[in-house]
Amino acid sequence: MSQKDEKKEALKHESKEKIETRAKERSVANHIAYWIVGVIAVLAVVVAIIGFNYVNSSLQPYNSNNKEDVVVRIPIGSSSKEIAKKLESDEVIKSATVFNFYIKAQNYTDFQAGYYTFKQSMPLSQIVKQLQKGGSSEPTGTASDTVLVPEGITIDQIGDRIQKSTSFKKKDFLKLMKNKKYLKQLQSKYPQLLDSTMSKTNVRYHLEGYLFPATYGVYKGLTLKELVNQMVQKEDEELQPYYSTIKEKGYTVQQVLTLASLVEREGVKKTDRRKIAGVFFNRMDVNMPLQSDISVMYALNTHKTRLTNKDTSVKSPYNLYKNTGYGPGPFNTPSLQSIEAVLDPADRSENYLYFYANLKTGKVTFSHTLAEHESGYAKTGQ
Repeated sequence: MSQKDEKKEALKHESKEKIETRAKERSVANHIAYWIVGVIAVLAVVVAIIGFNYVNSSLQPYNSNNKEDVVVRIPIGSSSKEIAKKLESDEVIKSATVFNFYIKAQNYTDFQAGYYTFKQSMPLSQIVKQLQKGGSSEPTGTASDTVLVPEGITIDQIGDRIQKSTSFKKKDFLKLMKNKKYLKQLQSKYPQLLDSTMSKTNVRYHLEGYLFPATYGVYKGLTLKELVNQMVQKEDEELQPYYSTIKEKGYTVQQVLTLASLVEREGVKKTDRRKIAGVFFNRMDVNMPLQSDISVMYALNTHKTRLTNKDTSVKSPYNLYKNTGYGPGPFNTPSLQSIEAVLDPADRSENYLYFYANLKTGKVTFSHTLAEHESGYAKTGQ
């Protein structure tokens, strides 16, 4: 065999090996491809099954066995996505994402703002119908707890009652009372009510005196903010008939509630409260401090049956023994009766400047001079 033939034979053999190698490589590649396709197909089936089960489960009630009320507040202007997230966070629905797909597929629209009472056992169709029908201005349903806010108590005492009656903590309530962003939101919603308190400085709590005395229901799903919102809303509703009178008399809401909070604790009967309000106005007319023990006890953040000279000298803008005028703001939550007493005080023409209450009989005695006042007070032996 010539050298030329040997080269041809070698090339032929090399070509054959390459072809065989490539064939093996294609075979391996095909096996890998088939394996990958198979894995993807299996994964697709698994994902489809999981997805189907997830969607199917999410379309079912959150808990078919739970018949308890869940109160949900939908703010004005909420989008469908925001409503879905709220329902999911309050454990009314299982999935906000599936809920959004559901309402889009069914072309459900026109959801309304307000308070809703749902149950975890409700199907999505029923939840949607309620959202389209509209909510109420206040929570309804069966309250799990109640908070009583009586007349004449302070923000600090309201915090005690909230902690005692609900799962909310007093420290969180007091923190909320100092939350500037939250207070601004309330002011934006209730400017007629809150503008005058928000404009004041050296105020311990801007909502002192603005949480209306009443009993409030606490429902599953209700947040601490929503509970406080009810109290402020109630205050605004109750003061609506008085706003025009307050403006006509040249007062601010802050001034009226401040005097009313003093009247609330200084007198009990309606007639006495109107006279006490008259005394306070008479004192301000002659640039005399209001000299209310209630103001000193608030400044000291304590309660005492008798105050000392040291107490009445405490350095605080709330101490109305030392400072003239109204002071920073209310000292407690006044009743409507005390507010009415401030807006319609009695016996202004008598120019009474002093008063004291007999702790045994409850009778309130009014005087024109300090000597007359001290003489009468001494006879009570208090």
